[in-house]
Amino acid sequence: MFRADVSLEQLNALSRNTAMEPLGIAFTEIGPDYLRATMPVDARTHQPDGLLHGGASVLLAETLGSSAGGLCAPEGHGVVGIEINANHLRGVRSGLVTGTARPLHVGRSTQVWEIRIEDAAGRLVCVSRLTLAVVPRPAAG
Repeated sequence: MFRADVSLEQLNALSRNTAMEPLGIAFTEIGPDYLRATMPVDARTHQPDGLLHGGASVLLAETLGSSAGGLCAPEGHGVVGIEINANHLRGVRSGLVTGTARPLHVGRSTQVWEIRIEDAAGRLVCVSRLTLAVVPRPAAG
C-alpha cells in the first residue's frame, strides 16, 4: 500500500523546520497498512490546566494521516487535508502519546484516515478522522 522507497529517517527529516519539530513529533514505525508516531506530553503540548492540549493531538493526527496519505498518492500527486475531527476521550498530563494512522478509504481523488492516539498504557486518548484530497503536484519552476 505504501511506497516502499520511504524510510522513517526520511519522514523525520521532512519534519525539520515545521510545526512538528518543536512539538517533538517523531515517526517510529511504518507497517503494511499503518504509520505510527509519538509526541511528548510536556510544557510544549500542555494546555493551561496541565493536560495534553487537544490542538496538539489534532496536529499529531493530521501529521500522521497526511504523511500516510502522501505515501499512498500516485506518482506526481500529493494530498491536502480538507476535513479533520477529533474526539478527546482521556486526559494525559505527562509521558508520551503514540498515534497510529490507518486507512478507511484510499481512492483516486480522496482518502479517509482514522488516527488513534493512545497513552503509554495503551489507553485511547483521542480518535480522529481525516479526509484528504488527492491533488496533482505543481510543476517545478
